[in-house]
Order: sequence, then structure tokens, then C-alpha cells
Amino acid sequence: MAFTFSFHSRNFSNFLFIIISLSLMIKESKVTQAASYGSVVQFRPTTWKHAHATYYGDGTASGTMGGACGFENLFDSGYGSNTVALSPILFNNGFACGTCFQIKCINSKWCYKDTPYITVTGTDRGPPSWASASDNGAHFDLNKPAFMKFAQLTGGIMPVIYRRVPCMKRGGIRFKLQGNGYWLLVFVMNVGGGGDISKMWVRGSKSGRWISMTHNWGVSHQAFAELGGQSLSFRLQSYSTKKIITASYVTPSNWNTGMTYKSSVNFH
Repeated sequence: MAFTFSFHSRNFSNFLFIIISLSLMIKESKVTQAASYGSVVQFRPTTWKHAHATYYGDGTASGTMGGACGFENLFDSGYGSNTVALSPILFNNGFACGTCFQIKCINSKWCYKDTPYITVTGTDRGPPSWASASDNGAHFDLNKPAFMKFAQLTGGIMPVIYRRVPCMKRGGIRFKLQGNGYWLLVFVMNVGGGGDISKMWVRGSKSGRWISMTHNWGVSHQAFAELGGQSLSFRLQSYSTKKIITASYVTPSNWNTGMTYKSSVNFH
């Protein structure tokens, strides 16, 4: 009997080991999934790098309206005049639209010593710069009001250091709809966290399936589908953190092109 009991005890221990292992595997799977969808994934500031900065336009910053990102009126879109045109290497084929940078003027008598840095959002494509090999083509073409916050205009081409920082936004992501009954074009604005979007999906309340969208240009993504007469939900993936969030039932079923609809979710 003692032998039988010992045998069952070992089997019971093995059974417990298997159960615990399976439990940990399931838990690990859930955590991995949460890292993509449910957990709080925050964009962190990058290291400082060298570049140069210039300015364009007049004191009204009117020359910044429109641009290669598709934000159109930057004041109506919530970006104001703290914006910048990015050189091609920073622009990243439009995927850097909406990203935020801290820029610090250095090594020049024209720098304002009491301004540690300025924070701006990439909203346009600008020229490259090879003023210094250490720049690696990184250049910031600021509108005049933004430039005047950290340097005197006399300086012209200014040596700077820069880093990516989280975009601090109020409220949720906004979606401006364009297109027609068979083609949906969506401009994505007010994106927090990394400020950038790599992939998008759309789902109609009637169809019930997620449709993959393709990057059109700047902050716009498109889907060739009939989505009229139904509420639209969007799923977005951050280019920087790879985190995916879902904005459910963003629009009413009678949505119209030319309108901007607000969600209640955002990146961090």
C-alpha cells in the first residue's frame, strides 16, 4: 500500500506540474497579446542627434497650411504654428507625419540662451541638408514664428540637436473622411504617443469584418469598399511602438465625406 501511495503521489506531482506549466503558457500568451492590443505601451524619447534648421514664410505662419502630410489648415487641425517641414530622411515617405520633435539651438551666438528647446510637429516635407556629415541628411525647415522662439533670424542656417518625443494630445484620434461610395480616404489627426500610423483597418457595422487599408500619402489611408450607410470603426497600428488600438463606432451610419469624426481612444 505504501508503494501504491508513493506511486500516486509522484503521478499527482507530475499532474500538478503539467497543470501549472499549461497555466503559465496560457498566461504568457495573454500577456503577449496584451502587449499588442491591451497594455499601455508608451513611446519614449529618443537620444539627441545633430541636424541643422532654417525657416521660411512670414510671421503669420500662413505658408505652413496644407503641405505634404495632408493636415490642411493646421490651426483647425489643432497643430497651430509649432510645426516643421522634415527633410526626406526624417519624413520617411510620409510615415513621420504627425511625429513630435524637441529641437535645441547650439553652438551659435544667435541662439536664445534662455530657451532650452522648442517642441514641434512634423507636418510637411522639406529639403535635405548636408551642412555637416554628422547630420546624416537631417534638416528642419521651421515656419518663421517657431524659429523665432529659439534663435534670431539673423542666424539663418542654425546648428541644432533634436530628438523624437511623445506627442501630448488632448482627446481621441480624429478621422476626416473623403472619397465616394466605393472608395474611402481617411486623414488621421491628433495622434498621441509616437504620433505616427503604420497600418489601418476599417470595419462597417453591417459587414462586420475588418478591411485592411493602404497608405495613400501623408496621414491618409484608403480602402476600396462600399461602406456607406453603416457606422465605421477603425483599427490603427503605431509605426513607432507597433501597438494596436481600436476606435469603435467612430461615425454614425449616415456619415458624410468632408466631415471630421472624433474617437475616444489614443496612443500614449
